[in-house]
Amino acid sequence: MPPIQKGRPIIKQRIITALILLPLLIGFIGYANATWFALLIAGACGLALVEFYAMSLAAERSGERALAIGTGVLLPLCCLAGAQAIPAALTLVVLLFATLFLFRFGDLAKVVQHLSLVLLGYLYIPVLLSHMVLLRELPYGREWIFLVLVVVMAGDTSAYFTGINFGRRKLYPAISPNKSVEGALGGLAGSVFGAALASAAFLPVLSWLDCLVVGLGLGALGQVGDLFESMLKRSFGVKDSGRMIPGHGGILDRLDSLLFAFPAAYYFALLKFAGQG
Repeated sequence: MPPIQKGRPIIKQRIITALILLPLLIGFIGYANATWFALLIAGACGLALVEFYAMSLAAERSGERALAIGTGVLLPLCCLAGAQAIPAALTLVVLLFATLFLFRFGDLAKVVQHLSLVLLGYLYIPVLLSHMVLLRELPYGREWIFLVLVVVMAGDTSAYFTGINFGRRKLYPAISPNKSVEGALGGLAGSVFGAALASAAFLPVLSWLDCLVVGLGLGALGQVGDLFESMLKRSFGVKDSGRMIPGHGGILDRLDSLLFAFPAAYYFALLKFAGQG
């Protein structure tokens, strides 16, 4: 009971924020055209990159950080031309920043670390999140976007309440001390339920076996994505990636699970269902 009492103000603030933002997000995904949707993802990439570089590079490499954010914002828009944009962009970005850091190395003892962090931010955020643009362009694209959101949110909610009420064994205390094995299992069950609910409500192309695979796969990846961001924050010595979303921390704190889930959903849908619709 004490943990629930302690968490009530945060839960209330999160619910209020969700009640305001979720209808806007649902409406945008449902009705925006491809260009406006790509612009939304580009904006999310830019804000998340600002948070990532604020955590990882602080006041260092301001010019390189700005350039990385600029190139990251462009990637979702380039993905409107197709999936070939991602390897092409990766090649150009590696060549660009390798050359830039070669001639602006600054402190030789830190140059490789700085270059690695700049490239990690690009790989972690724009490359992964741009798969939302690619997924939307597949048959049933909007429905796939909603499915991923339902699966991840159902998993997060189920993991939270299962962990509070039944959590006994720590899942990964070095990275996230509050997460439990029971919570993780409850989260997977919630994700499978979310996939089944999405299939029944708006994506009938999924069989029950597909719901099980998608629910378990995306649910597990969502939890890994959450743990990965927790590892980054612990490494950088911060509690939240930012304060942009009341009750939820930064935008990267809300995207962490989705960053790992959307690429997997895209390739699953591409390989199994791209010929349908």
